[in-house]
Amino acid sequence: MTPLLILALLGVTLGSSAVIGVIGFAGMQALGRNPSAAPKIQTSMILGFLFAEVIAVIALLILFQIYTKA
Repeated sequence: MTPLLILALLGVTLGSSAVIGVIGFAGMQALGRNPSAAPKIQTSMILGFLFAEVIAVIALLILFQIYTKA
């Protein structure tokens, strides 16, 4: 593996992990402030997690597609 590929994979993994952490933290703060809004907050958190993971998976697929041709 080339160092560039390793850095790209690290960036994709850490980027999506950071987004998931921020979404979880913000969701817990929002639930602490307004527990009655739990269904709306939970839906937003799940959508945020889903989008973060989909972006990470697509980025990994693109990276693997680029570097398997070489």
